[in-house]
Amino acid sequence: MFRPWLPGFIILLICPLLWAQSPAVEVQGLFTGAAVLTVNGQSKMLRVGQSHGGVTLIEATSKAATVEIDGKRHVLTVSRRITSNYQKPEFHEVTIRRDTNLQYQTNATINGRKMRVLVDTGANLVALNSSHAQLLGLDYKDGRPVMIETASGVVAAWMITLKSVDVGGIGVESVRASVIEGAYPSTILLGMSYLRHVDMSENGGVLSLSRSY
Repeated sequence: MFRPWLPGFIILLICPLLWAQSPAVEVQGLFTGAAVLTVNGQSKMLRVGQSHGGVTLIEATSKAATVEIDGKRHVLTVSRRITSNYQKPEFHEVTIRRDTNLQYQTNATINGRKMRVLVDTGANLVALNSSHAQLLGLDYKDGRPVMIETASGVVAAWMITLKSVDVGGIGVESVRASVIEGAYPSTILLGMSYLRHVDMSENGGVLSLSRSY
């Protein structure tokens, strides 16, 4: 069953911006309802609706800020460099319907191969069983051996790094995973080593995963 993940930290970022005939803007800190902006070298904490150096803060969350410059709105996101040839960040969203078992299952492309996965925010890592690993051609026993406690008891496992995990076009590279010897889990668990890179929301039995690039 889906257990919502609520990030408990503030994301700090630096996003240099430059528009032709417009102020140079850097986002130095993001908060809910406020942002620290540097405009033409001068830093100031702005709350939504306030302006500084020709830049007005329209909206702010811990993920992004919307600013208005010369009547045009721009969304500033993590590690996004904007030049005078401004382009709106590419946005991907995937929706997954809850099944009769009250779970969210979908297809993912792992290391280039399509596999069935179960969204599980309670799993720290993407988790596979040894049969999954063999299907993916993983030499998982070259990974770091560990012992993991499951419903069936303590079992051997190996910590590895997957080259890529992609769900509906939302791709993440170098994803940490565990491979558990035996048949558990029966479906690959899409854990937080992937999910921490996306935004998640649930409404009426539909889970949405999204990410801006």
